[in-house]
Amino acid sequence: MPVFTFSFTVDAPLEKVAAFHSDTRALRRLTPPPVFVQLHDIEPPTEGSISRFTMWFGPFPVRWVAVHTGVGPNGFTDTLEDGLLETWRHTHRYTAEGPDRTLISEYIVYRHRRGWRGLISRLLFAPPMLWFLFTYRRWVTRRSLTTNPRTQCFAA
Repeated sequence: MPVFTFSFTVDAPLEKVAAFHSDTRALRRLTPPPVFVQLHDIEPPTEGSISRFTMWFGPFPVRWVAVHTGVGPNGFTDTLEDGLLETWRHTHRYTAEGPDRTLISEYIVYRHRRGWRGLISRLLFAPPMLWFLFTYRRWVTRRSLTTNPRTQCFAA
């Protein structure tokens, strides 16, 4: 199965990073244009909580149902229950590197389906697309959590 990893640091305490990612608005904030996210039923990450949403890639909807597990102060895992891909398990980990600095590590294991669905997922979730997505997420997370109010673009 393919694996995608991405790590970066943010100048914010671990508790603030965890709170930002637990906010039900985070998914919409962390999704780069031109993708639009339509939230259907988003529960804050708690053990067994479920998130249902649709990502719109232009006129093409990709429905997603994920279950959260391993939820704690240092992150969580969301696992695809129903969606375009055969498998998607995304682990978010937060590690304090000091009182005001946190390492965010993303680890995704995924598998494409066969047939036309697999062809579409290979285009939408190719490594360059995942790199773009997480580069955007790094930028938004840093801008959102910085301690410098002049560079904040979202309320935390």
